[in-house]
Amino acid sequence: MKIGEKNYIQQLQLHNEKALMYVIDEYGGLLMAIIRKHLFSQPHRQEECFDDVLLKIWQNISDFDENRNSFKNWAAAIARYRAIDYLRQYQRELATVDIEDTAIAREDSMLAGMIEKEISEEVEKMLECLKPLDRELFMKLYVEDKTVDQVSEETGLKKEIIYNRLSRGKNKIRRQYRTERGVSYGK
Repeated sequence: MKIGEKNYIQQLQLHNEKALMYVIDEYGGLLMAIIRKHLFSQPHRQEECFDDVLLKIWQNISDFDENRNSFKNWAAAIARYRAIDYLRQYQRELATVDIEDTAIAREDSMLAGMIEKEISEEVEKMLECLKPLDRELFMKLYVEDKTVDQVSEETGLKKEIIYNRLSRGKNKIRRQYRTERGVSYGK
């Protein structure tokens, strides 16, 4: 069977490897450009991230809904978030490595600062549509890795209220993301 624009998504859902090859041919350049943008300082991890993105597409193709988004935007979002995950992983590794050579340590420190700045900018951009309290909740839970119990204790908000605010906030972020990309959804 010939894989093309009209049937590659259906064939991906059937786990036809030729459909994945079609995705690589059609969208590989875009996906790699997104990965390189975020992992510019780690060229040795770019191929691994690309492979990971393809694996995520392969494993999660059943979640793709062509009525809600274009495949191109969906795959690009996967590439972006996987690359950011790789940055976070590298940032954690830098924090645990004890480096004696000061020149390397200084370079890694600068790199860690650049990575931290990029992650912070991405997070700020994503959360700018939220009210200050909701933004604070997201930061505490998803950036500072605090538990809902800890956040509840710190803010004086009940857990149910926190969950409701998070749910509404996630929906608002999704709508903002869709609007920025010019994607119309039924909701």
